[in-house]
Amino acid sequence: MSKSVLSRIKPRHITKLKPSLPLYPSSTNINKIVNQVCDILRTRHIQWEQTLETKLSECEVVPSDIAHLVFDKIQDSELGLKFFYWVTDRPYGCSLDASAYSSLLKLLARFRVFAEIESLLESLNCEEGLVSCDAVDCVIRAYSYSGLVDKALEFYTFAIEKCGVVPSVVGCNAMLDVLVRVGRFDVARRIYDEMVERDNGSEDSFVDNYSTCIVLRGLCKEGKMEEGRKLIEDRWGQDCVPNVVFYNTLIDGYCRNGNVSGGYLLFKDLKRKGFLPTMETYGALVNGFCKKGDFVSVDKMLKDMKLNGLSVNVQVHNNIIDAQYKHGCPVKAADTLRKIMESGCEPNIVTYNTLIAGSCSTGNVGEAEQLLELGTKRGLIPNKYSYTSLIHVYCQQGNFDKASHLLFQMTEGGHKADLSTYGALVHGFVVAGEVDVALSILGKMMENGVSPDAAVYNVLISGLCKKGRLRSATDLLSEMLDRNILPDAFVYATVIDGFIRNSALDEAKKLFEQKIERVNGFSNNAISAISEVQHESQEQNKSLFLDFFKRSMSDGWSPQIAAYNSILICLCLYGMLKTALQMNDKMASKGCLSDSVTFAALLHCICLEGKSSEWESIMSCSLNGPDLNVALKYSLMLDQYLPHGVSSNASAILHSLVEDYRSHNQEVTDLEASAT
Repeated sequence: MSKSVLSRIKPRHITKLKPSLPLYPSSTNINKIVNQVCDILRTRHIQWEQTLETKLSECEVVPSDIAHLVFDKIQDSELGLKFFYWVTDRPYGCSLDASAYSSLLKLLARFRVFAEIESLLESLNCEEGLVSCDAVDCVIRAYSYSGLVDKALEFYTFAIEKCGVVPSVVGCNAMLDVLVRVGRFDVARRIYDEMVERDNGSEDSFVDNYSTCIVLRGLCKEGKMEEGRKLIEDRWGQDCVPNVVFYNTLIDGYCRNGNVSGGYLLFKDLKRKGFLPTMETYGALVNGFCKKGDFVSVDKMLKDMKLNGLSVNVQVHNNIIDAQYKHGCPVKAADTLRKIMESGCEPNIVTYNTLIAGSCSTGNVGEAEQLLELGTKRGLIPNKYSYTSLIHVYCQQGNFDKASHLLFQMTEGGHKADLSTYGALVHGFVVAGEVDVALSILGKMMENGVSPDAAVYNVLISGLCKKGRLRSATDLLSEMLDRNILPDAFVYATVIDGFIRNSALDEAKKLFEQKIERVNGFSNNAISAISEVQHESQEQNKSLFLDFFKRSMSDGWSPQIAAYNSILICLCLYGMLKTALQMNDKMASKGCLSDSVTFAALLHCICLEGKSSEWESIMSCSLNGPDLNVALKYSLMLDQYLPHGVSSNASAILHSLVEDYRSHNQEVTDLEASAT
């Protein structure tokens, strides 16, 4: 329904809640009339308004008197609004009462038609007593269950301040739950404190055990178990945990945050006080011990479970198997499955997926294939996780026929390949040198609605650069930017290195400047990215760009400065003085000022052009003693990269500048000493 139409409706004279319907007709007849009204609305007959008018006139029933019953009965928000319009638009009828408006709000909340809810509230101006607490709860729960946290909070405040209605514990709990789920613990705690404050001295209950448990869960998620224990003490007293649910929440919090010993102490306290541990209690502790790799304690927990009459469920078994693989424990798939079934538990698809992934990770591909077949024979339906591990390992082995067949089998089964699956195929084909096939997979994944990430693009760009297809690499980089996927240092370094290796220094310079303009420099993880680029490189010749980038980073330069200087060094050693000076000016205008490495690189370039005697007329030197020493250090490094038979006077000039600076400093020191 249109929000603009609904918002124009203004209540005429809103009456408060009525204690009962008129004495005529009887309640039995009223129910019958309500059913008939609903039937007329459902027919959607062209003359339904006249039919309704006639029916209610014959029964001597005022529409507004049965409106709340119709809204409760209709179970269709569109038809409910249809009846609402009809009643409120009648020129000679009575206005709706609070019961009717509350019932309509509940109907709209049930179907989560939020625009209509907001319009209705706006049209009512929400006078005090007009909306029931039950209706407020329904709206808050609808917003909360839909994940509209801010809307739920806004309506919570609106109901209290404008409508004079305090939500019940049911509505507040729904809001607390969604706040904790989305990580807004501070707001959840504020709402909870308000609930506790209202509860004190009130006959009505504004907070219950579930309220406290929700907030406790939030505190445990944040790792604030001690604050959680204080929360419990504030409600029930020192060392008083009311039931096993609270124990389980705290134990799970300790274990998830790595404090398994703290969780185990609570477990012993639970048993000492006579509480019976539940499956959740043991599950939390088993997970905690699994994360630590303490499988001796895991076995003790399993034995304790049996003593307490609890059977280990499949989820606990799956967690143990996964932890064994992660901690490098030997796992025999057949024996594991047999033991699970002997314990009276049936392995599920997650069990098989965990074993398949584990077998692939240990290189036992044959076992993984058998497990996939066995799971299918036992009536389990494989999902994408069943196939992905095998597809990955097939790609790593270069067995693309099997990988492609498995991908086809997976999609035929109705399972959509995800980014991880496509990424494995792209990487595998690029490594095998089949870049065009990898590009076709990129197209296929986008056709299927799977967006590539920076990692997929980088693999492809790297493959194209290795093939010398630099134009295709830059086209792919442009496509990446057009899709609003920001390249990281890895991507840019790959292409820049490709250009430099292919002597396309101008292109490398342009690309670096584009990087600075678009994403404000190289990211903090640039060094690891560049290192990986160098590790991936199969060429035998050294990469000047990569070598100097790594060296600069290890000397403490920022990623942006290191990349800039590395490209400048390449330009200089390739004799591109004019381009290097232009780039230096452009970078200075962007706040990237020259430093000692820049000076050394430009000085080398000037000397290589045979202008060593003119260097002072081309650029100035304002470096101090320590900076001159750094420049000399990098100049000596650059000497090692000069072509055979080519020399530069740059290091000699820098050595002379260092000596001059020392002499000048000594003279100043001597003068100061004589003056004293």
